[in-house]
Amino acid sequence: MKTILVSLLLLATLPVTAPAADKNTESELTVHLQMRPRAEYRNGALAPHSSTDQAAAFINNRTRLTLSYQTQGLSMGLALQNAGVWGQDVQVSRNPNTNVYEAWAQLTSPGGWFLKAGRQVLAYDDERILGALDWNPAGRSHDLLKGGFEDKTHKLHLALAYNQNTEKVIGGTYYATAQPYKTMQMLWYQYNGSPVIKPSFLLMNLGIEIGSAVTGRSEVAAMQTIGTHWVTQPTDHLGVNLSAYYQLGKTRTNATIEAWMMALQANLAIGRKWTATAGTDFLSGEETINNNATYNAFNPLYGTHHKFYGAMDYFYASAFRANLNPGLWDSYAGLTHQASKNLTLSAKYHYFAITSDINDNGRVLKRGLGSEIDLQFDWTIRKEVRLSGGYSTMLGSASMDIVKGPSHTVWQDWGWISINFNPRILSLKH
Repeated sequence: MKTILVSLLLLATLPVTAPAADKNTESELTVHLQMRPRAEYRNGALAPHSSTDQAAAFINNRTRLTLSYQTQGLSMGLALQNAGVWGQDVQVSRNPNTNVYEAWAQLTSPGGWFLKAGRQVLAYDDERILGALDWNPAGRSHDLLKGGFEDKTHKLHLALAYNQNTEKVIGGTYYATAQPYKTMQMLWYQYNGSPVIKPSFLLMNLGIEIGSAVTGRSEVAAMQTIGTHWVTQPTDHLGVNLSAYYQLGKTRTNATIEAWMMALQANLAIGRKWTATAGTDFLSGEETINNNATYNAFNPLYGTHHKFYGAMDYFYASAFRANLNPGLWDSYAGLTHQASKNLTLSAKYHYFAITSDINDNGRVLKRGLGSEIDLQFDWTIRKEVRLSGGYSTMLGSASMDIVKGPSHTVWQDWGWISINFNPRILSLKH
């Protein structure tokens, strides 16, 4: 927080000290300050609790200062943030607790080519595979080099990452995985030439460190994810999204990967104030009965899982139990109501099931896991201030006890309320 306050004081001097720009080039500096506290009551969020567990309650917070600079052919971004829980820090502390969320520079040519280097967010398509993870107070960003081309019809992005822990002199290139991967290569293309359909395609290769920390010798297991995302608007009232991805390569234990997922969603506008949503996500899983030589559990990687698999974050935002990876079949339906210009109400129902055969004391576990109900409101108090809240409950089955933990017979619920302040506090042009 101290770093953020010092940055604001320095920015206050900019109108006096800013250097003169080229008379033919306009430059702009904007500053946004976000503060987003969120109070949560957890009585079965992320995993079922037992009858002896007590409910948890806390207030987390994100404070983020974002600076954006733009001039002809050059743009830069810097985001400093403090993310944590109210009360976790001592009142008098000399320890720094602010980190760099984003720090990047981008060169752009008049023809649409660009090169962007530094710490940056990767958010593509509907964020199933690569997302900003905005629900989490810390968010998610990557250190990488990204280049590509964009015009009105085509978008082509290439991202390259190579991670190390320190500036070593000797000792090999073993990476102790502060990031979940050592290397990444990502290619993404989107076509925007049709008013009815917008397809995109993703190819990503991840190098996961499996070498020796003792000798420093590095070795990577390579996993590839390939897939496509289609957005269609067949009528003014109906929108359909389709995603399909396939994973191959090797796991950390050198098993061959053969995994896949598909997702289908339809949105129907009913009048001007109601929207109905229905869809299904199917992610393949790894069996514990009749094991084969391949690994079949799909990994949605660095997506915004809270957005898709239930607000209580039982799946992929948190781990399955006892090293299980049984996959997930999530079928859902929901309604959104625009109650007023500034108030939106929504309700969604999920039915969850696993997609693979799991051993349950010599028998095949029943695949149905249960149902989740999510309720939410969003109230825009003013342009820069939004109040949101929600309540969810999980009605689990006996199979949920095996794959996530006990106990499905105990009432599981979760509630939250958050206020998001996100004003633009400074804008300079010269």
